[in-house]
Amino acid sequence: MTELGTTLRAWRDRLTPAAAGLPTGHARRAQGLRREELADLTGISVDYVVRLEQGRATTPSEQVVAALARALQLTTTERDHLYRLARIIPPADGRISDHIPPGVHRVITRLGDNAAVAVFAADWQLITWNRGWSALFGDPAVKPPALRNFARDTFPAQGATPALSQWPVTSCASDTIEAAIVSDLRRATGRFPDDRRLATLIHTLTTTNKTFATLWATGAVGPHREDHKIVDHPTVGPIAVDCDVMTDGDAELKIVILTATPGTEDDTKLRLAIIAGNPVAPLPTPVYGEDMIS
Repeated sequence: MTELGTTLRAWRDRLTPAAAGLPTGHARRAQGLRREELADLTGISVDYVVRLEQGRATTPSEQVVAALARALQLTTTERDHLYRLARIIPPADGRISDHIPPGVHRVITRLGDNAAVAVFAADWQLITWNRGWSALFGDPAVKPPALRNFARDTFPAQGATPALSQWPVTSCASDTIEAAIVSDLRRATGRFPDDRRLATLIHTLTTTNKTFATLWATGAVGPHREDHKIVDHPTVGPIAVDCDVMTDGDAELKIVILTATPGTEDDTKLRLAIIAGNPVAPLPTPVYGEDMIS
């Protein structure tokens, strides 16, 4: 067994299912995560998790390492150590990080029964979401990871379909939101000047969406904080929700929380939608490879 394998096993054993937002059950021989549960959380095969822990696989890709760090809820120091054990240079300060601190994981888990919560990177790339989000908008996992970006949904290329909601969503201040997203992305270019993903995103939006190009030319800089939306949910009907955005730490993670006004019909509909779960048909069984990430 390698140091990489030993460390992964130790981190898996210390993370409880409850902390990972999973059902605890009654018949468990260990308090930590099972290998099958870690595989589900990361999107890699159980066999590959086994090979990593046993030292038969020693060079996971950067994508796999990032997924393991998120699933195991590592601190930034632990994440960097995992990268080095995998012989990969940790993310530099000038690049956008998709890493989620343990405290943010706890927020997502604890709000699962009352709100739809998702975490976005500084370039509005969707990183993770709770079951409330899937219940309200549909499971984002049905879309390729590269397309799960709120800026792409806000400024779609001609013929593109939204990736973050599988049914209609109306923003009560669409013009304001468009301007806020553009100014927030410009702020990110100053914070992460060396990030290729951000540069590629801005180039794509500028060349494929005239509205984005026009707003980008204004040079505005500022964060996106709140919005009001109406989700045309297929099971319970239209739901009016408040959308609040909190930013976490130097990584500029955006925690998006959608709630309805307590005691209203919308609040009842939101709770019913969360209880009912994701109304989309089950996904086909994926074919896992070493670097397959859902």
